[in-house]
Amino acid sequence: MGTPWASIIAGSTAVFSAVTTGGAWLAARRANAAADAVARIERDRWHADLLPQFSVRMEMGGGDRATLSVRLVGPLPLCHLDEIRVDVVQSDDIDYRPRLAGGPTEEQVAAQEWGPLWFVPGSDGADRHGHTVVPFALAVGRGRPFAVERTRSPLWWAGDDREERWRDKCLNLPMRLVLTCRREGFDPSTVPYEVDVPEVPRVRFVGRPCWG
Repeated sequence: MGTPWASIIAGSTAVFSAVTTGGAWLAARRANAAADAVARIERDRWHADLLPQFSVRMEMGGGDRATLSVRLVGPLPLCHLDEIRVDVVQSDDIDYRPRLAGGPTEEQVAAQEWGPLWFVPGSDGADRHGHTVVPFALAVGRGRPFAVERTRSPLWWAGDDREERWRDKCLNLPMRLVLTCRREGFDPSTVPYEVDVPEVPRVRFVGRPCWG
């Protein structure tokens, strides 16, 4: 019986065709993966180039009140942000979670603002704990002021000098903010910011001698 060359040739052609098709599929997959990687790198670079830039200033007013001005200064290609959320966060790195029975609850610790200043509750859309304000939009070059005030000592602190001790604890601490920014078509950006708090000098009344 002769060798079935036709069958061998047909089989070899089918195998070669399958190998060629598989190679083309693998090459296409690699090309798509490379294109996705390039697109991701370009998207990340674009996202970094458009990271929002802010100017945040503090102007102390009378008593314990102040004005916090948040201004979007760039970059110019960003044009605007659809939503900016400003949160006041803890001004130091101490863990205040309760460790002893009978102490403050986790809810009380979370409600306390651990820093020198907070948003005036109920003003400018601030929540009742003074932690944050209602999100707002800004165009590059525009800003918005917010009313802030000095925080109060924790409710579970005892003693007539509790507010004085609290003020001493907050002395020289910055007001730490986290600005979460969103714009349609872009990934959200988070920008931390520290604002120095001018210390209002304490006034002490010193008596003078009375001569006669």
